[in-house]
Amino acid sequence: MNIVLLGSGNVATHLAYALKKAGYHIKQVFSRNIAHAKHLAEGIGAEPIDNLFYITTEADVYIIAVKDEAIEEVAGALRLRNKILLHTSGSTDIAVLQPYSTAYGVIYPLQTISKEVALDFSKVPLILEFSDAQTKAEILNLAFKLSPLIHEYNSEQRKCLHLGAVLACNFSNYLYAVAHDFLQEKKVDFGLLKPLIAETANKIQTHNPNDVQTGPAIRNDGVILDRHLALLDAHPDWQQVYRILSEGIARRHLENGKKM
Repeated sequence: MNIVLLGSGNVATHLAYALKKAGYHIKQVFSRNIAHAKHLAEGIGAEPIDNLFYITTEADVYIIAVKDEAIEEVAGALRLRNKILLHTSGSTDIAVLQPYSTAYGVIYPLQTISKEVALDFSKVPLILEFSDAQTKAEILNLAFKLSPLIHEYNSEQRKCLHLGAVLACNFSNYLYAVAHDFLQEKKVDFGLLKPLIAETANKIQTHNPNDVQTGPAIRNDGVILDRHLALLDAHPDWQQVYRILSEGIARRHLENGKKM
């Protein structure tokens, strides 16, 4: 099976190497920045392309791994008929591909992905959606060679899953960054929080997050909350985040208590 990969960012890079490891041949890598296309293409033995006009029509599968707002533009520039056309987005509807091929789908890797950080793709859940039964069979065959963690959801469910991922991952990482910068400012080692962060993540592997919430907000400890807010006086944005999240924790605890 010959594949064309459209994109050279975080998802495209790790997907490219996973496909190569699985034995697939990537014929071309497209990026509007030829240097980026060359960098990825050289690592996987593909041809770098920076103009969609020169994308081959002889591949079997075309995977669009670009920013969401560019997916339809890229799909529309391809001259496909019955070739499999996929995108990798968590928040874009499958229907965006419908006008551009008779066989289309989604392969969304549910993981935080950075080019610079090694990733074992076999441990990444892949969220799939298909236009028809034949395309499903083809995509499943490809997907299972990348990861055993395969899940089928429709576009609306996938959008909700993506939002959940943003809340759980991106927002948490923002709070890690705030904690890092605050402690650095106060000349305290952020590394001391790493066992705490790891244990918090470990707890939810076996418990409902609602059942393992701790901290001053759930205890309604107004003295500590006020002290923390005072420490953040120099950073109104962080102060606002602290206040909103603390109020949310307290309110959720109260609501959950009423349900019991």
